[in-house]
Amino acid sequence: MNLEAEIRSFQPDDQADVIALWDIVFPEGAAWNRAEDVIARKRTVQPDLFYVAVRQDRVVGTIIAGFDGVRGWIHRLAVHPQVRRQGLASRLMRHAERDLKEIGCPKVNLQVRASNLDVLAFYRALGYDVEDRASLGKPLN
Repeated sequence: MNLEAEIRSFQPDDQADVIALWDIVFPEGAAWNRAEDVIARKRTVQPDLFYVAVRQDRVVGTIIAGFDGVRGWIHRLAVHPQVRRQGLASRLMRHAERDLKEIGCPKVNLQVRASNLDVLAFYRALGYDVEDRASLGKPLN
């Protein structure tokens, strides 16, 4: 199997593969994070910052980035379990960071569950620090 994956912008034909991947990686998402809705919303706001990693015509990774003019954000970094630990998540992060930097983004934020120690270690290895902040949220539905 070719281990290299192409990273490119999301295309409408990718939707079924992306949803299938997210169902595996994020199995118990909140109602406001329904995959179809996330994709539809992202396609209306900075769709060029929604990336997929494709290997052998199959989506095996995703990342959504955004920039509000003040900070960049990373969402939905996902890599299929069968292709993890091959550097793909790091490549997706570098790809998103590069494009955010090119549009003037000075800092990137992301949120991770504090109990997810493996993911925290991954981001720390990429140079991210846990910041002393309280994360607040409110569903708007």
